[in-house]
Amino acid sequence: MRIYTRTGDKGKTSIIGGRVEKDDIRVEAYGTVDEVNCFVGQAVTQLDAAVFEDVLDDLEKIQHELFDCGGDLANVTKKRELKLQQDSVDYLESRIDQFIDEAPELERFILPGGAPASASIHIARTVTRRAERLVVTLKKADPEVPEVALQYLNRLSDYFFALARVINFRLNHPDVEYERSAKVFRGGKRRRDKES
Repeated sequence: MRIYTRTGDKGKTSIIGGRVEKDDIRVEAYGTVDEVNCFVGQAVTQLDAAVFEDVLDDLEKIQHELFDCGGDLANVTKKRELKLQQDSVDYLESRIDQFIDEAPELERFILPGGAPASASIHIARTVTRRAERLVVTLKKADPEVPEVALQYLNRLSDYFFALARVINFRLNHPDVEYERSAKVFRGGKRRRDKES
C-alpha cells in the first residue's frame, strides 16, 4: 500500500466534503488537534501502568476523542453528523475535580516540568490552547463549527493541567511554583488559567 498520493503536491488537501489550501485555517485547526494527540501518545509511553492505570484509560479515550474532534472540524458537508458529544466534556469535568482533590493545594502558577510524562502533558496542554484559539478563528469564518469542539478543547487543557500535577504528585516530584506569581488559586481549587 502506498501512503503518498501526489494529490497534495500543489498545496491543496482533501477534507470531508471538499478541497482546501493546506494553510487554510480549518487545516491549521484540525492539524493542531492532531499535534495534541501526538503529545498525548508520547505521555502514554512514559507512564507506568501500575501507578497510572486510570490515567492510561483516560488518555486512550482522549486520543479517540481527539480523532473525533479533528474529523468534526474537517467536515464541511451540509449535513454534519458529529462524533464528539457533550458527554465527553462532562467526563473531563468529573476527572478534573477528582485530580484537583488528589493533588496538593496550589496557590500560585507552577513551572511546567517535573516527571517526563508531566512535561509531555504540559506540552499537550499548551498545544490544546493553541488548537482552541484556532477553532475560535475558524468559527468566525464558519459559524457551523460545532460548539462542543470548543468546549471540549477548553476543558481538555484544564484536564491536562490537573493531570500534570497528579503525575508529579504520584511520582514524588513536587511542583515548582513560579517565584514571582501572585496568588491565583483559591482554596486549592484551580481558577481557569490565564487564557480561559
